[in-house]
Amino acid sequence: MAEMINKQHPLYQEDLKNILDIPEFEQLKGKSFLITGATGLIGVCMIDALMRYNSQGADIQIYAVGRSWERAKSRLGEYEQDEHFHFMEQDVRQPLPEDIRVDVVIPLASNTHPLAYSQYPIETIEINVKGAEHALNKALACGATVLYPSSVEVYGNARGEDVFTEDYTGKLNLENARACYPESKRLSEALCLSYMAERGVDVKIARLSRAFGPTMLMSDTKASSQFILKALAGEDIILKSKGEQFFSYTYVADVVRSMLFILLHGESGKAYNVSNQDCNVKLKDFAGACAHWAGKEVVFDLPSEVEQKGYSVAMHAILDNSRLLSIGCLPLYPFDEAILRTFEILSF
Repeated sequence: MAEMINKQHPLYQEDLKNILDIPEFEQLKGKSFLITGATGLIGVCMIDALMRYNSQGADIQIYAVGRSWERAKSRLGEYEQDEHFHFMEQDVRQPLPEDIRVDVVIPLASNTHPLAYSQYPIETIEINVKGAEHALNKALACGATVLYPSSVEVYGNARGEDVFTEDYTGKLNLENARACYPESKRLSEALCLSYMAERGVDVKIARLSRAFGPTMLMSDTKASSQFILKALAGEDIILKSKGEQFFSYTYVADVVRSMLFILLHGESGKAYNVSNQDCNVKLKDFAGACAHWAGKEVVFDLPSEVEQKGYSVAMHAILDNSRLLSIGCLPLYPFDEAILRTFEILSF
């Protein structure tokens, strides 16, 4: 299945319009953004929204960083000749170019799926931590703001009825390599606040829940992504557990809109949970929604040993979004609508 989505689909264009509908969004006119992980789920939607704003005369410069120009051409190739778009093929574990000056740095590059955690735990740590460090150094050199995309994973392997507020300290099991992702995101957050305290770098943190939507990569091994891919292929949905895990999910357009809201209206040095109370669902219900769309069944199966190593053991991970709501950011897409939009846009 190709990585290109139907970006001209009316629903996707409506998503981009909704992202831009933020108070004082005009403050971003004439700004320059450096976005790593540019070809990922969130990066593509973020860049599409900013480029749509450019079509209205915003004059935003976008420096997009990714490891593969070939992938970038399939995901962002329509901007190749645009004077506002600049793609840099680079591994974020290396320092960012010194000759580029920007106003905002968003280090989205990360291994964010279970097979990467189990097969490449060292790389996962290095991409997160070194990627954050290089983003912070670039911001320090430019006087830029870092909008750091953290994760629900920083709250750890909760097994009870936990609802996470931003002051929750969490619990992590460090006796397996699966800790590579949550621990490196925690360290990256600490690094952000250390650069702010010691070197004066402006930092705002968005702690993201489990994101999904039409800009997903077809290689994504997250359970929710696999459900969507199976449904698109007209196959039964494979659920490799009882599906009782109760998680916060967020549609990608809501994620991008919330991140830009935090950039414009969030308090420096603060973390904001990005979630939608109307998208808190059990894994089996996510699977069921995908199966219903495809007219297929949910089939229960046991994971392989390699798959199991990458899975989270969390059973209840709900993000309290009160702090995000307090700055005026209201989520737009309830779960059923978000799932429908995802399938409608991808099944062109």
